[in-house]
Amino acid sequence: MAALFPEADGTPSHPEHYELRDRLGEGGFGEVYEAWDMRLQRSVAIKTIRHGGQAGADLVREARLAASLRHAAFVKIHAIEEDAGRQYIVMERVQGRTLKQILQAGPVPLGEALDWAGQVAQAMRAAHASGLVHGDIKPSNLMVEDDGRVRILDFGLALRQDTLATETVSLGSTSAASQSDPQGTIAYMAPERLLGAAPDARADVYALGVILYELACGQRPFAALHGLALAAAQVQTSSDGWDYPDSLGTPLIALIRAMTARQPEQRVDGMDEVLRRLAGLAGVAAPAVAAPSSPLARPLKIAGAALLTAVLLGVGWRQGFPYLAGLQASVRQALVPYSETVEMESGLAALRQFDRPGSVDAAGHHFERILAHTPDSAAAAAGMSLVHAMRYGSDRQDETWLRKADASAQQALKLDDQLALAHVAMAAVRAGQGRYDDALAICAQALHLDPANFHASYFRAETLRRARRYPEARVALAEAAGRFPRERVFADELGSVEYEQGNLAAAEQAFRHSIALQPDAVTAYANLAAALMRQNRADEAARVLQQGLQVRPSDKLYTNLGNILFLRGDYVGAAAAFEDAVSPTRGNPGAYQNWANLADTLLWIPGRGGAARQAYDKARRLLAPRLERAPNDVLLVSRMGLYAARAGDADQALALMARALTLAPDGADVQFRAGLAYELLGRRKLALDAIGRALHLGYPLKYIEAEPDLVALRRDPGYHAD
Repeated sequence: MAALFPEADGTPSHPEHYELRDRLGEGGFGEVYEAWDMRLQRSVAIKTIRHGGQAGADLVREARLAASLRHAAFVKIHAIEEDAGRQYIVMERVQGRTLKQILQAGPVPLGEALDWAGQVAQAMRAAHASGLVHGDIKPSNLMVEDDGRVRILDFGLALRQDTLATETVSLGSTSAASQSDPQGTIAYMAPERLLGAAPDARADVYALGVILYELACGQRPFAALHGLALAAAQVQTSSDGWDYPDSLGTPLIALIRAMTARQPEQRVDGMDEVLRRLAGLAGVAAPAVAAPSSPLARPLKIAGAALLTAVLLGVGWRQGFPYLAGLQASVRQALVPYSETVEMESGLAALRQFDRPGSVDAAGHHFERILAHTPDSAAAAAGMSLVHAMRYGSDRQDETWLRKADASAQQALKLDDQLALAHVAMAAVRAGQGRYDDALAICAQALHLDPANFHASYFRAETLRRARRYPEARVALAEAAGRFPRERVFADELGSVEYEQGNLAAAEQAFRHSIALQPDAVTAYANLAAALMRQNRADEAARVLQQGLQVRPSDKLYTNLGNILFLRGDYVGAAAAFEDAVSPTRGNPGAYQNWANLADTLLWIPGRGGAARQAYDKARRLLAPRLERAPNDVLLVSRMGLYAARAGDADQALALMARALTLAPDGADVQFRAGLAYELLGRRKLALDAIGRALHLGYPLKYIEAEPDLVALRRDPGYHAD
């Protein structure tokens, strides 16, 4: 059979039983033509393969893998032909309109968008179950036929590349003809792909998530950017900061965010989970297809390019991998002529996700870039102050962060005392110093300058809660939730307000609302578990904690898991959980309470008494500077009093507990800690009075009965659990 060599007049030669018609597209590895198969009387597409040798052999092998897929959404491979060292591929010719063409024509009804995304997810689930990934999912590679069926195309049949915002990334060397070997499209490429990672199932999930965003919102993220500027935006920002119309439902926004999380491990667990959540949005049952095992749990059969229709996409990842390293450098170079506005917006967006690992560091990177270009930027100085304040908040062991935050806030105000963000930064510093009244006054000034400032609204509400000014905190949170209905941090704060006042049902409702707003933020899972535990719903709390741990590790999750295991009498298991809570990689070693929890548990494990004393000492050292700055913070006072009792320092323990009971005589937690401290110090009558008061104020009986140090007290005739 003849190969497709050009004739003298420039037209390609062709097998005698194929009649070539229109050229559909061209890439670095060949051209694609519409053709008529005169033997079988059908329209087909024929792709030439320009390069021979190993590259051609790889492409043919990958075509065979693609041909093994049974799902109807994939373009069928009819034949692979070779002649005189050249190959070409005969495949199905698909008719219809691509999603790119459809989107250019106008908005897409949400029902159709969900249906199309579901069809793609179902097909890719089958591919992933077979060990194959696509690597180049984008609107121009998805065609909707007249009957509504979505077909998944290869690059060759995708016609022209998007010249505005989705330039195809060349992952191979430029050919002699100056044609690139396209493998991916920047706007739909996962950030890790742009930084050198090989394509995998999670990258396909990301691409489909971007497409779902575009279908739902009418335009893709960063629609005004293209080329390497677009690549930089993809790498440095999070989909949490994308613009979402108010008309979109919270569950759909949560799904898009979960599919397009910047870190691969934080994305939804494969296309099966995408289908389940899409089915819930559409109000119908998920397709009745047997669920495959997770494609992430075993190696994928990447085989050269590792792309589902790799024979049509161009180049294998082995060739593309060196380019990805070059692309990473190119992205950095492209950032040299940076945009200060983009950097500032990206930094502030990262700060909104302050409790996510890496977000505060990412924000600092953006602000540092601005200061490197513009040292007298008041906004960037204020941003760096907030970064330092949040670092201090997550690592109270290092006072340096608070001093740095103070210095940066002072500099920001000196540069521009009319900048709301500069006042927010100083408010955060004053709150960190325990000067709540000053912090609130400064927040008021910031909101006067900019009533819609998110960070001012957040620090105002948080400071009111920390100052135990709960009625005002509720008012502030209601205002903030009305202005920022999609931001889950205000639901978290409201839940904390209700929890601290013992309104457990209201706290539970608020924390569940936070999870609904952003299911991949672990803080609300830990808080919800705490509220459930207080309602004696430990088994339900344990399930919630496991859901949170599936998102990512967190010291808060491990702490509450340890509490549950402790209540069950599993002290060894509880100690393991608390050790995770103080781990530098899985928890937070700078949190004094984590060390105290570990110490409490180690006391009840034979041979661990020495380790328990070391943990108590660590907790007291971490707590001391905080208590010095906020001597009337009842939480800090009561905990330090309990730790002093554990260490046998009776004078300090009694003094601190007396102060704590004066500050919050109606605090159930405070009464419990006082009762436990008195019992440890041998003051039984005081202990009975405090524990009785704690029960009267609503402290859970289950916690008291599970406390090993109260065994003797519970046997005392003066103890009344009712």
